[in-house]
Amino acid sequence: MNVEPSASKAEDLVHVFARHAVGARYESLPLQAIEAAKKSLLDTLGVTLAASGVEPAVRAVIDLLCEQGGRPDCTVFGFGVRAPVMLAAFANGALAHCLDFDDQTPWGQHCSSTIVAAALAVAEYRGGVSGRELLTAVAVGQDLFARLRCNVGWKKDWNLSTVLGVFAGTASAGRIMGLTPEQMAHALGIASMRSCGVMEIVAGTGSDLRGMYAAFSASGAVVAALLASRGIGGAANLFEGTYGVFNTYFDGRYDRGRMLEGLGTEYLGGATLYKPWPCVGTAHSHIHATISLICEHDLAPEDVRELRLYAGDYHLLMSTPIEARRAPATLVDAKFSLPYLVAVAAVRRGMRVSDFTEAAIRDPQVLALAQRVLAVEDHSLDWKLELPPGRVQILTRDGRVLERVGKDIPGSASAPLTWTELIRKFDDCAACAYLPPSAAQRQRAVEIARTLETLEDGTKLVRALATGSQ
Repeated sequence: MNVEPSASKAEDLVHVFARHAVGARYESLPLQAIEAAKKSLLDTLGVTLAASGVEPAVRAVIDLLCEQGGRPDCTVFGFGVRAPVMLAAFANGALAHCLDFDDQTPWGQHCSSTIVAAALAVAEYRGGVSGRELLTAVAVGQDLFARLRCNVGWKKDWNLSTVLGVFAGTASAGRIMGLTPEQMAHALGIASMRSCGVMEIVAGTGSDLRGMYAAFSASGAVVAALLASRGIGGAANLFEGTYGVFNTYFDGRYDRGRMLEGLGTEYLGGATLYKPWPCVGTAHSHIHATISLICEHDLAPEDVRELRLYAGDYHLLMSTPIEARRAPATLVDAKFSLPYLVAVAAVRRGMRVSDFTEAAIRDPQVLALAQRVLAVEDHSLDWKLELPPGRVQILTRDGRVLERVGKDIPGSASAPLTWTELIRKFDDCAACAYLPPSAAQRQRAVEIARTLETLEDGTKLVRALATGSQ
């Protein structure tokens, strides 16, 4: 994408996007956008439930939430507790991205972990929100995120999932709150106070924040919508002002025309992709290539003398420092460590949530193979806009050199997950919850998600998965 500085406009984009978010109608949504909203609701709930059972780091969030108490307005998934709307959005946002199993755009980054956590919390808080309204709110948020994501001059310095995701979540939450266009513009301005997050949190090692970042954008979106509904103002020139979002984060490099192209008729969230493997999306091409070579040539781990990963700029982030990436210290680091991930793929010939437990990341067979993984710098594989491809070369002990580029990756635009595959993923994830819903509850949730437009109360989807003290 050729991003050029945009001239000053009489009306800032915040007002255009606000009118769009408020004025969208379910009847005008393309079928693809409706299906994406349904899938994102179900998929996000599934990975949220899974995180409650398999990611120890989230327990601190739940402990803090329970300690603070408050009105039990909204569901915290997987733990059988309820919390005030802002705390529920915070907790569910932390859970939603914790496994790096949530959906993504074709260009990378995640918005549904923010959007769904915020939208469901506000829907429970407000009450009386129809299934059609919930779907429209999710579709509006996904569309706004994609329009911003694709048309700014990103230098890989800011975490776009939070910097831009909070505005997508606010559009969804504000829509459910019934904000006017003026209030929505104010809400987006208020949300800028949570528009933040540096890539060191994502690329660095040793911190649990990489898995929890959607907590901050989801709760920020809820706060913004609630404050705007109570008369708090925002910023009239939020995006395009001298000190606005585009100048502050992107050196004024953005494409206004492309952001507005098809607004109201094309909903870009329809292109949302759903992951088959619980790890960073930029690793999936290498993972797919590795699995393909291992299976095609029926290689055992001990047959591999060396496994070479040809790595662009972002792949190198996931491979440096190499020793730490070969033997990640935490579950969060494991999901972002490319040498370790391909070792798991080679040994397991696949990848599941159960491969990322405290015991699993100490598997001696995986760690031994990871020691034979090398990253080879190749800037032809740098991340431009689309997710970058990955090239893998396996040198076998009997002298063969096997090579593959990961194409038609499961879950990609060329090989998207079907409803059947997505439901299987949801069922597997939900069964891993700290307090797992029953098989009958999981089946009911699937039925509700697929027919959400017929329901007068969209929060039936939440109640279908209620467990424990709820």
